[in-house]
Amino acid sequence: MLIQPGELLSKIDSPAQLRELNQSQLVQLSQELRQFIIDNVSIYGGHFGASLGVVELTTALHYVFNTPEDQIIWDVGHQAYGHKILTGRKEKFHTNRVYKGISGFPKRKESEYDAFGVGHSSTSISAALGMALASNLKGDLQKQHIAVIGDGAMTGGMAFEGMNHAGASDANMIIILNDNCMSIDPNVGALKEYLTDITTSHTYNKMRDDVWKLLGKVSGFGKSAQEVVGKLENSIKSFLLKQSNLFESLNLRYFGPVDGHDVNHLVHVLRDLKDIPGPKVLHCVTTKGKGFGPAEKDQTKWHAPGKFDKITGEIQKKPVTKPSAPKYQEVFGHTIVELAEQNEKIVGVTPAMPSGSSLNIMMKAMPDRAFDVGIAEQHAVTFSAGLAAQGLVPFCNIYSTFMQRGYDQVIHDVCIQDLPVNFFLDRAGFAGADGPTHHGNYDIAYMRCIPNMIVASPMNEAELRNMMYTSQLPREGKAFTIRYPRGKGVMPEWKTPMEEMEIGTGRQVRDGKDIAILSIGHIGNYALEAADKLAEEGVEAGVFDMRFVKPLDEKLLHEVFSQYKKVITVEDGCLMGGFGSAILEFMAENDYSSQVKRLGIPDRIVEHGEQAELHAECNFDPEGIFTTALQMVEQSVHAKL
Repeated sequence: MLIQPGELLSKIDSPAQLRELNQSQLVQLSQELRQFIIDNVSIYGGHFGASLGVVELTTALHYVFNTPEDQIIWDVGHQAYGHKILTGRKEKFHTNRVYKGISGFPKRKESEYDAFGVGHSSTSISAALGMALASNLKGDLQKQHIAVIGDGAMTGGMAFEGMNHAGASDANMIIILNDNCMSIDPNVGALKEYLTDITTSHTYNKMRDDVWKLLGKVSGFGKSAQEVVGKLENSIKSFLLKQSNLFESLNLRYFGPVDGHDVNHLVHVLRDLKDIPGPKVLHCVTTKGKGFGPAEKDQTKWHAPGKFDKITGEIQKKPVTKPSAPKYQEVFGHTIVELAEQNEKIVGVTPAMPSGSSLNIMMKAMPDRAFDVGIAEQHAVTFSAGLAAQGLVPFCNIYSTFMQRGYDQVIHDVCIQDLPVNFFLDRAGFAGADGPTHHGNYDIAYMRCIPNMIVASPMNEAELRNMMYTSQLPREGKAFTIRYPRGKGVMPEWKTPMEEMEIGTGRQVRDGKDIAILSIGHIGNYALEAADKLAEEGVEAGVFDMRFVKPLDEKLLHEVFSQYKKVITVEDGCLMGGFGSAILEFMAENDYSSQVKRLGIPDRIVEHGEQAELHAECNFDPEGIFTTALQMVEQSVHAKL
């Protein structure tokens, strides 16, 4: 079912066509664009609230600026659906986030209008600055560079690094702060309070408007008058806000706050800013989920709600016909509370993902012992190291893909100091429709190479609980990384008694004699399915859940390589340096000569799609494991003949 766009939107396949409209038509176009997003996401799913909040801003940007010559860099990309629709992808928009369809985020290979690929936050200012200074070096001084960054992303340290550099440059760039007080969950921290002070200061806003009008009146008297008024405006900002303006302190011209839903006023302001040289900030106040009542009221829930009824606002849920297993994140969220009730030293830490990681359960039950530190992964890691240095037991929950941003801190602040920080890497392996920017492909490889680090992954909910229990027991040093995938486990009755797990031990979960399948984590359930199918073909496969990548269970591995001449390793992580590589290293160091086939994520960028689709593409779904094992066994039989 393809959604039919409105009267104006149906005629627009490029920003050039948008710019042919009369400005008086922009309100209607914005309404049609918002409705087109609502209609599509309600049927096909995807991110929702963020793009609704910037419909007018998106329309105004493409109306005022000569895109793609002028370049818009969207921070993250949750907010870029309107941008995609206006830049030639309207007819394909129903394939958004679908396997082999268009990406849910801006992507350079997808469109010339996607000036910079994004997925992780806080990158837009640095990218736009690099582009702007490159334009200067090439002598293209008229080209505009616009970074659109949310106030949540502004909490990331990289955004401040970019602003600090931009303020010391002559870059022709505009930083648009999309201030809706939200990322996925409500924003936290001092910056949020500061922006709130600006947007709610009625005195400041009235004086600012007066100064703006005065600037217009005296501008005919020359540059010196503009400089005088500029100094006056800065003084008013500092006096009325009782502090120096943060952005002006970084030598960035600050304008705003302005209503981010008044498309005609935005056009007026953006046209003015085009003519002002140097780096500047436009502060736009928006509402996440604007134009769809339920999304405005519950912005976290409607960040990415899935399919829903656009009339009633009811989110569709798959009918439950039998007890189902919980999501791994839910097991983490409930288990950490259970453990924290017994161990007062346990504290929870997450960088702006309390609902995504389910740490919000602990934040509600024990608000003084659970910390959302904002979009600041580096800080989250070192903050956890500080907690551990004082004898507490931090459970630092970070998505695998985001832990990449705190890697130096893991090495420098945790492992070199041999501090017992517990890291929980949610969304390990393929993240699904979010695609390559969010896949957690590399954590096994990048964690197992660090000294003073334990790396483990549970095959089911009971093992996750046991690993969590083990991680909070007293130990001398060593960080402990526990990785698990997005989505559900396999145990409807998951709340099992917890017991200590001996670190570095695996287990045999199925006997066999023809071939051994070694797995790490949840993907071991695929290995069991493959073994069942192999049994139907007369092939007896032994299945081993190794549980720990570091340290490896060498005793168990000696048994495996002494018994089996055919071995398959299976992991939902990268093959380069991952679990299979660890097994090959063990085999080489101990002079074994078994045939080993590694299954996992290949050395290429894997695009978006459902997890099962991507597992099949990379040949480590149950069918892929079965086929590989059967081929290895048949080759052995033919060799004997």
